[in-house]
Parts: sequence; structure tokens; C-alpha cells
Amino acid sequence: MSWLSNVRNALSGIVPGAKQQTADNLWHKCKGCGTMVFTRELEENLHVCPTCEHHERIGPTERFAHLFDAGTAAVLAAPKAAEDPLKFRDSKRYADRLKAARTGTGEQDAFVNARGQIHGRRVVIGVQDFAFMGGSMGQAVGEAFIQGVETAIKDRAPYVVFTASGGARMQEGILSLMQMPRSTVAIQMLHDAGLPYIVVLTDPTSGGVMAAYAMLGDVQIAEPKATLAFTGRRVIENTIREKLPEDFQTSEYYLEHGMIDMVVDRRELRDRLATVIGYLTAGERRAA
Repeated sequence: MSWLSNVRNALSGIVPGAKQQTADNLWHKCKGCGTMVFTRELEENLHVCPTCEHHERIGPTERFAHLFDAGTAAVLAAPKAAEDPLKFRDSKRYADRLKAARTGTGEQDAFVNARGQIHGRRVVIGVQDFAFMGGSMGQAVGEAFIQGVETAIKDRAPYVVFTASGGARMQEGILSLMQMPRSTVAIQMLHDAGLPYIVVLTDPTSGGVMAAYAMLGDVQIAEPKATLAFTGRRVIENTIREKLPEDFQTSEYYLEHGMIDMVVDRRELRDRLATVIGYLTAGERRAA
């Protein structure tokens, strides 16, 4: 369907007196190639640019809708965690930043879990939302990660985590860094229970998250051309005083150097996850 047909279809659905779509939400400018893409077409293509295949960032709602079998998804209530434990303030109060992020995303914090099925197999999925304060890892994210692990153990299901983060949340100081060993212990709990832990790295994944649960999967998958890094490119270049390759800190670079297992297009990810889960849980019974 051409872009002109899409526009005609959109305009034909306009109801007099209703709030009409504007240029701000009718079109989307691709961050990869700069092409103006009809928003509805982009959504139908799972937010992958039809021109350059650039994968736009998406949140938990879109992930769950795409991955789970219809009617099987159940989003888990956000676990309780201490808010603003350090009474932190920079140019704004941390409490105000949290309030703004919750209003903008509709989520309690930057990590959301859901249980359901993929091709009839039980699975628990955790999604990190970069739109919520850069997906930063604080106590609430740590609690949600542990909640996902405990739910997976209870359900006898693999735990699949989609990472997207700028790293630890500075407003929580050392308390945010403590989530690194906590998540590592939780992953060991999964292993002790004989359950798989699968990580899907999305753009961007960096900092403390990259140094913790993002790189501890039994199977490491990444979306195409995602930026994956512990430290920024400029910092590394200034330290070693060398120019790094153009594709450094990308999914493809990590795959070539053996740090991840596969790079999978978002539109193929549901089926690929079903295959991987099938291999790793061959001895488990399928969901009724």
C-alpha cells in the first residue's frame, strides 16, 4: 500500500467534530534514514522503518502485544520499592522526575513484567522501558527483575528480558549499584531451578545494566544495529588514544566477536524465541 493510499484511508476515517490527526502524529521521521513514514504503516511493521529497516525504540505495551499469544498475557503489578531514598535533588527533585516519567509512560517505573504464552509455551517476559528516565536501573527495577525471576520459578517457565538502559540511576547512588549483585543472585536462582534465562538486547543497552543482567543470559539475542556498551565510545577513544571501528559497540560487532549468539529482526523475534524456548525446555510440559 502506497503512502498516498494510507493518507486517503486515514482521512476517510475522520469523524466531524472529533480530534483530528495532525502532522505531528500522522507521520514519523525515521531516526535511521530521515524518511517520513506514515505512522500507521510504521506501527503495522512493528516500528521497523520500511525503507532502511531501522528499529525504533518501543516499550512494554508494544512488546507484550507482539510477543504473547492472543489472550494469554497478564501484566504483573509493580512491586513496592523505596522512593527517593536519598532525597536527591539536582536541577529538579527526584520525586518530580519520577512523577513526570510516570505521567509520560503510564508505568510505575522502568521495568515491567508479564506472564503468558508464546506458541503455547509458558514464559515470563520483563521489558525495560528507555522512555522512563532512560531505562535507568534503580531499586524499583531491581525489585521488578527479582519479581520476574520468582514468577518464572513459580510458573516453571523461562525468563526472557528485553534490556534498554543508560545504566544505573544516579539519583539513587550506591543503592542503584546494589541491584547488580542482586540481579546476579536472582539469575543463579533460575539456574538452580533448571530454568532458562534469555536476554534480548535492544537499543541502547549500556552502563551498569550492561555489566549485570544484560550479559548473563543462557542465550544472548540482539536487535539489529542496537548500541551496546558499558562505557561510551568517546571515553574509550580518549583512554586508549585510538580510533575505534565504525561498527564498534553495535549488535553486529558483538556477534562477529562472539559476545552474543544471534541478531534477530524484530518481526522474526517471536518465532525465534519460540524456537529457542522449545529447545531449552524440551523436558517441560507445554501449557494446557
